[in-house]
Amino acid sequence: MGELQIERHVEYIKSLDKKKDFDSLIMEHLRMNGAYWGLTAMDLMGKLGEIDEERVISWVLQCQHDCGGFSGNIDHDPHILYTLSAVQLLVLYDKLDVIDAEKVAGYIAGLQQDDGSFAGDQWGEIDTRFSCCAINCLSLLKRLDKIDLKKAIDFVVSCKNFDGGFGCLPGGESHAGQIFCCVSALAIAGALYHVDRDILGWWLCERQVPSGGLNGRPEKLEDVCYSWWVLASLVMIDRAHWIDKEKLKCFILSCQGCHCWSFRGLNQLIQLMHCQWMLLTEYSLAAQNKWGNSTIISLFPVLSVFFFIPHLQ
Repeated sequence: MGELQIERHVEYIKSLDKKKDFDSLIMEHLRMNGAYWGLTAMDLMGKLGEIDEERVISWVLQCQHDCGGFSGNIDHDPHILYTLSAVQLLVLYDKLDVIDAEKVAGYIAGLQQDDGSFAGDQWGEIDTRFSCCAINCLSLLKRLDKIDLKKAIDFVVSCKNFDGGFGCLPGGESHAGQIFCCVSALAIAGALYHVDRDILGWWLCERQVPSGGLNGRPEKLEDVCYSWWVLASLVMIDRAHWIDKEKLKCFILSCQGCHCWSFRGLNQLIQLMHCQWMLLTEYSLAAQNKWGNSTIISLFPVLSVFFFIPHLQ
């Protein structure tokens, strides 16, 4: 089994901030998400100090709108996805005090619908991802009382399927990404009793294929990003021991690219979507650390927040 090339990953993530090409331009609306995943990866590798904290916080604040929500970049529209990433970034730097938590919470509460679901923004798209973002963000802000939590739970539960999984809407196909969102939302809300742990655990462990990697749905190719979605979900329902962790570690390490030194999908060319690669890198590092990499961290899969803790002798 190969080794995790920490320094090369650090170099790659740091290089993304300097790119001014066409690919960077068409991805600029995703920058808040990319910044969170990239900086979390840097933190996991013990290299967050190499990034200018003051510059990051200043940029995050410039992305906040009068409504309280955050956009993916300066001069873009606010959305619940980017609002969560902005709050997570501030948590990462222990800087929540620089924002008006009540205003941010008000923006999120205003997106809750009558059935308990959440719209992503003013245009009204509904998805369990947004339920997860809302509950996660309000939990970090200690403002869960701003929403009808019971209705929010009921909507998430209405998206549960016969196979134990969850979809983006009631009746939607079970998918590992949506399962993570729903299970984490229920965990934060103290409602994991709605999850059938054995049925869902079986569905999740069936995502491991002969290579050791995990896919997101039956009959799909394995992808390194599911090292996080599936693993974190299994951890939350106490079924992580149902998959072969050594084979998964080998798969993750085999997906390190040889050109830009980030993680890539198996047998896929290294993509130009820089924000996605920061996502995949962070997910894979999280999975590595969960199983005893030399760096000791405390992993909070429910909130997708990571903190370093001292090595205990």
